[in-house]
Amino acid sequence: MNKKEIKELYLNNIKLYQKYNKNYFEKSKPLVSDSEFDNLKIKIIELEKKYKYLESKHSPSKNIGFKPSKNFKKSLHRVKMLSLSNVFSRDDVANFEKKICNFLNLKHGTKIEYSVEPKIDGISASLNYKNGILISGLSRGDGTEGELITENLKTIKDIPKKINIKGFPNDIDIRGEVFITNKDFQKIKNDFANPRNAASGSLRQKNPNETKKIPLKFIAYNYGYAEGLKINKQSEFLKKLNEWGFKVSKFNKIISGIDDLLSNHADIENKRNELDYDVDGLVYKINSIDLQNRLGFLSNAPRWATAHKFSAVTSFSKILNIEIQVGRTGALTPVAKIEPINVGGVIVSNASLHNEDEIKRKDIRIGDTVKIERAGDVIPHVISVDLKRRSKNSEKYIFPKKCPCGFETIKEFNNITKKFDAVRRCPDRGFECDKMAKEKIKHFISKDALNIDGLGKKVVEKFWNLKLIRLPQDIFNLNYEKISKLDGWGKLSAANLKYAIEKSKEISLERLIFSLGIRHIGQENAKLLSYNIKSIDGLLKIDANFRFNNFLNIDGIGETQINSLKKFFSQDINLKIIREIAKYIKISKSTENKDGKFKNINFMFTGKLDGISRAEAKSMIEKNSGKIISTVTNKLNYLISGEKPTNKKIEKAKELNIKIINQKDFIKLLNKI
Repeated sequence: MNKKEIKELYLNNIKLYQKYNKNYFEKSKPLVSDSEFDNLKIKIIELEKKYKYLESKHSPSKNIGFKPSKNFKKSLHRVKMLSLSNVFSRDDVANFEKKICNFLNLKHGTKIEYSVEPKIDGISASLNYKNGILISGLSRGDGTEGELITENLKTIKDIPKKINIKGFPNDIDIRGEVFITNKDFQKIKNDFANPRNAASGSLRQKNPNETKKIPLKFIAYNYGYAEGLKINKQSEFLKKLNEWGFKVSKFNKIISGIDDLLSNHADIENKRNELDYDVDGLVYKINSIDLQNRLGFLSNAPRWATAHKFSAVTSFSKILNIEIQVGRTGALTPVAKIEPINVGGVIVSNASLHNEDEIKRKDIRIGDTVKIERAGDVIPHVISVDLKRRSKNSEKYIFPKKCPCGFETIKEFNNITKKFDAVRRCPDRGFECDKMAKEKIKHFISKDALNIDGLGKKVVEKFWNLKLIRLPQDIFNLNYEKISKLDGWGKLSAANLKYAIEKSKEISLERLIFSLGIRHIGQENAKLLSYNIKSIDGLLKIDANFRFNNFLNIDGIGETQINSLKKFFSQDINLKIIREIAKYIKISKSTENKDGKFKNINFMFTGKLDGISRAEAKSMIEKNSGKIISTVTNKLNYLISGEKPTNKKIEKAKELNIKIINQKDFIKLLNKI
């Protein structure tokens, strides 16, 4: 998009935000869900961050709430009644604490004490007491100016009208949330959309007697202006509130450490349905009042507090298109391009459709309104279609029979299940498929492979489009002069990339094997193969005529892996790539103990071990230079038999006079040799 289109998009979002905002705060009749409202605010703020020339006085980054209604007199808050910033994930919480540490010049990792309380989904109010008498009550309004709704607030039984307790401040603004319980809402649900609307609408009644008919509640949580208040911690203030006759949440806690904050968050989120009022998250406040004062405020939120929202597990959006993505192994994955929405605090614009069979089963079509689910870090996916909102002109989605590269796709037959796989694939023709080739290169430089700093997936995409990379070995012959002149790059960043690539040239054999992206050869299998292949020379000797069945003797390598290896090494392009890569890389010395207790001794397991996993036992053997093999042959030295062993293996071992030992004997052997 050009600058004009971006500005037009931004202003349209601002207009929509104003419309939603007015209906939410002034009319108490929200037009969209809270998650959609939050999503729009995040979208506007992200546009402002990305394009510095975008600005509006109506932006959510500059406004809180909405201008007070004309139905009530207005009054200024003596201390602004700001809203809170929002966090949604562990990273967000960690970033919030990091900013606090940076601002206060504290060491990262310093344990900060927080006062934690539920974020009730109600209407904020500020109560002014002078000499113990409730003088006035204000709504939040726009944070600077609120509506005088004193008489309506006085109808709420939870709000003390007079406080005769020694030590109560001479002049203080007590702040809290007005809400209605879910149980009470059931009696009036025909008059309001939800409990929050009931609370908001009731407080805006011109006649306080009408407000009195609604069983509103009030929970206090903070203060604004205060004269004569002597406290050191937020938790102390909450205790004071209780002493003064205000209700406070029974879920208030003092917590330190991100892990404990997240654990408590998960616990309350699981209990939220048990509560008799709506809660949409938890509020974290720095417990120290001194630190609160030092941290101060941003333009529309305090630095010392944030709201950790609960997950919006599901949301609805419209499918704009269905695109086919091709992985490095040729799997065709359908992805729904959807109208961006906020799901669990994350802006989602793509959702997985899994495979062709899943699309058919759910009858998913372009243009459908669908339910999107995102749990934790799981990729968002479509779980159902809202058929009531389907267009009459809707057409079934026909899954393409060809890969975007042009090759005919296949569905492989699974000999175990005796069924065709659900996943459609582009046949692995090496690097002939551009889509697969690009993904193979991304795998080649990934963290568990060459692990090249500064060369991530997006950079690979860019270099691919500029035709700087087409094969893995091209990474070692990049034109750094040309790269330094690219947008967003420079001589320093190009030099850093060159250094990272040079550094990556020294690599272990197992990581090199893994980097080749051979289907069914993961990190563990690559490690097992490296023990057998031993060197780069050994790798270079493998071709179509290699005796791959020799690998069957490696415990963990089966027919599936053998067939995949045969296919990979039968392709000339793959052999050429390995030869080219070998010119640049240096295999680092193995850290494997070659002179351990079990040097030149081969083991095999059968049956279940007691109190120890097979993987851990294998690790013990490998650490002591032993080898694990998967078939009973004359090369086997010890067959370790556990619970319910395979009889054929036992019989074969006896036939070959191989020593059979139990787990206790194995442990003795481990400690003895």
